[in-house]
Amino acid sequence: MTQPTDTPIDRLSFDDALGELQRAVADLETGGLPLERSIALYERGVALHERCASLLSEAELKVQQLVTRAGGAIAAIDVRPDEAVDAE
Repeated sequence: MTQPTDTPIDRLSFDDALGELQRAVADLETGGLPLERSIALYERGVALHERCASLLSEAELKVQQLVTRAGGAIAAIDVRPDEAVDAE
């Protein structure tokens, strides 16, 4: 059984959050944990999943906001998810 990191979830990188989520799932699948530990691990797993989904959404927005400048150069526009405009 692995212990979660002490790093707050909102400060984890995508790779760190995904790795911890994968370890939590493996621990839960193995079973044999006390009920309280299983619930705490499940709750952290949900939060880790939400962190990964949020980071993926932000990355997708950055890719979608690429624009072609004069001369064919590509530039990324830094956009927050709540400021994004639908290009469709």
